[in-house]
Amino acid sequence: MIGSGIFIVDSEIARTTDSPALFLAAWVVTGIMTLIGALSYGELAAMMPRAGGQYVYLRESLGPLWGFLYGWTLFLVIQTGTIAAVAVGFGKFLGVFFPAISSTHWLWHIAHVPPIALGPMVLGNMDIGISTANLVGIVIVFLLAFLNVFGMKVGSMIQNVFTSAKGLSLAALVVLGFTVGRNPIAWAANFGSGLHAFWRNAGWSTLHPVQVGVGGPILLVNLLVILAVVQTGSLFSADAWNNITFTAGEVKNPKRNIPLSLVLGTGFVLTVYFLASAAYILVLPLHGDPHGATVLARGVQYAAEDRVGTATLEQIFPAGGAFLMAGAILISTFGCANGLTLAGARVYYTMSRDGLFFKSVGKLHPKYRTPVAGLVIQAVWAAFLCISGSYGQLLDYIVFAVLLFYILTIAGLFVLRVKRPNEPRPYKAFGYPFLPALYIVMAAWICIVLLRYKPQYTWPGLIIVLLGIPVYLFWSRQPRSA
Repeated sequence: MIGSGIFIVDSEIARTTDSPALFLAAWVVTGIMTLIGALSYGELAAMMPRAGGQYVYLRESLGPLWGFLYGWTLFLVIQTGTIAAVAVGFGKFLGVFFPAISSTHWLWHIAHVPPIALGPMVLGNMDIGISTANLVGIVIVFLLAFLNVFGMKVGSMIQNVFTSAKGLSLAALVVLGFTVGRNPIAWAANFGSGLHAFWRNAGWSTLHPVQVGVGGPILLVNLLVILAVVQTGSLFSADAWNNITFTAGEVKNPKRNIPLSLVLGTGFVLTVYFLASAAYILVLPLHGDPHGATVLARGVQYAAEDRVGTATLEQIFPAGGAFLMAGAILISTFGCANGLTLAGARVYYTMSRDGLFFKSVGKLHPKYRTPVAGLVIQAVWAAFLCISGSYGQLLDYIVFAVLLFYILTIAGLFVLRVKRPNEPRPYKAFGYPFLPALYIVMAAWICIVLLRYKPQYTWPGLIIVLLGIPVYLFWSRQPRSA
């Protein structure tokens, strides 16, 4: 779960909400939704502790088409696009230590794709080729695929080391922000006497400007709409919590350990995310000047290149803060990319066993019992996305698609309660049926708002999902692998 998002997305959330209270409320909404999702998935994971996780839950509850559409979108966009973005992000932050590594230092610049306007969307506007930054990303993609060939023990060992390191570094950021980093200027700007500044622009009657699409009109919306709009950043940063379910077939005592991992893991990460965001506004003013000459003047809203985590440590440690933060993010992104690599290949393996993916992907390594072909094909596609430069746009599209599949999966929980009432359920969803229903309502509201106000993020994601239907019809008619 912990990649680079928590160190970056808060700038956009701050600009959109322009309110310290709503800035933190965005993370409260994300925390509530994600924790309810984890509590609900725990029942499905305990019922069906098999490799493939969410793909299996959708297949068993709503039918094979819905499972395939999830797996298709996971491979094409969600998993591989995130791996590409995180790996290239690793390269960019490595450039803090080695300036020759940069997204603008081209080794082979193939072309620049100009912006192409399609209604409210703008596609293209990206560079294709190999820069030193995405070359590092490609090396990381293939290195992690190679390491994960040697079994779950190797992959999980890497994950344990880097998860511990990034958890500690994020906790250190929180502690520093709440202690030595507390700044009286930031306190006066964000909280003020009697917390009057904290509630600025957070009233029910306050209207917030939102631009519809790219270059569209500016509309004024209320706080329920603005909190839904900013979830594109916070929900994305908190995503990948469901990846533990993909590996259930290789986890000891999965009926106990998978639900426990879901609840404890998401609970820890979301608590730290909230505290990290609180630390940002204890160190820096939320409101800032985009032309400010100092870190403090730019504030959270206009941190250089949106790197609010780096700006926070620069304010606390002016001499070496940027290097400390870059090191923490390198650890974080490497561990994140490893977890995504390890988990994703298990879904393609299960799809292949169902006759819905390349047959070779459904075979395990004779010694290590790992889905080697799945790891390779995932790495190849992620590397292509690195070169194409399209991963950034793909990530814009995935939040809507991810939410759709979360809604469908939790709806499947209700379906299975009816279809299989006597199925053993070692763990039952906490708060059922109220909390799962609340998740569906909240996620549906966010989807509706994004369709209306952020069509550039939503319609492409929906199209990618729907393109999977003819692919499913083709693959479902092929002979199944043995």
